[in-house]
Amino acid sequence: MKVGIVGAGMVGSATGYALALTGTVSQVVLVDLNADLARAQAEDISHAVPFASSTVVMAGDYAALTDAAVVILAAGVGQKPGESRLELLGRNAEVFADVTAGVLKHAPDAILLVASNPVDIMTQITTRLTGRPPARVIGSGTILDTARFRSLLGRHLGISPHSVHAYVLGEHGDSEVLAWSNARAGSVPLSSFAAQLGAPITRNVRAGIDEGVRQAAYRIINGKGATWYGIGAGLARIVRAIARDEQVVLSVSIVTDEVAGVHDVALSLPRVVGAAGVTADLMPDLNDAEAAELEASAQLLKDSADAVPH
Repeated sequence: MKVGIVGAGMVGSATGYALALTGTVSQVVLVDLNADLARAQAEDISHAVPFASSTVVMAGDYAALTDAAVVILAAGVGQKPGESRLELLGRNAEVFADVTAGVLKHAPDAILLVASNPVDIMTQITTRLTGRPPARVIGSGTILDTARFRSLLGRHLGISPHSVHAYVLGEHGDSEVLAWSNARAGSVPLSSFAAQLGAPITRNVRAGIDEGVRQAAYRIINGKGATWYGIGAGLARIVRAIARDEQVVLSVSIVTDEVAGVHDVALSLPRVVGAAGVTADLMPDLNDAEAAELEASAQLLKDSADAVPH
């Protein structure tokens, strides 16, 4: 399977690197306004391939995306220290009209995977610009926030995060909702599992994990300017679900008819992802406080997306 990546900066190149090392796809094509950057990234990544896989990594223009099954949109400007994802909206929305037109001219049937921030609103804008079915315009959403949540819970419990089943819902950003009430370890409710291991989820533990998830991006941005490894791996995970038709449940963002009383909004829920894109949406059982938080997150995203000129 061929995958295109538009935007050869840190996120795009980290995604290409993750795809190449895992050997998930047969070909990766990097496209960037700076053609020299795209070529340099492709050459550098291709030098790592002999150690791990047989994926072909190359650079090209939009025409090189012909027959791509998935195109990752990682173009746009990066997040500045102290800048919220929503503040990126005005700077990034202008980029996407030209990008999506170039992509769909040569890869009209590709699933579009949106990585640029603010990702939920950019997913909504991309769906609006392209007229594609929402199930085939997928934002990375809270896949990374969910990974952070599971990682911190696993660290507290002393178990692999693969055994933790917990989701972050809503916005990939400040209003995100950590769904504590339905989190589980193995098949056991989180609080019961934690008590059995002698590692209870106290108020302080919960506050620390909540802060760890919500502030992770800001800490990383303050330290090195941007995040790229985590989201690169997350995007590669979504591509693997599509390439292998896994029908796996991932917390990704698409335009959704109605969530918590808010209509036509892109945000993250657990969703089934396979070769056709998103094939089912799942609404977790939430307590009253979490349901109210999800409604507020959805309304925030809806209002922000509606403010963008059509």
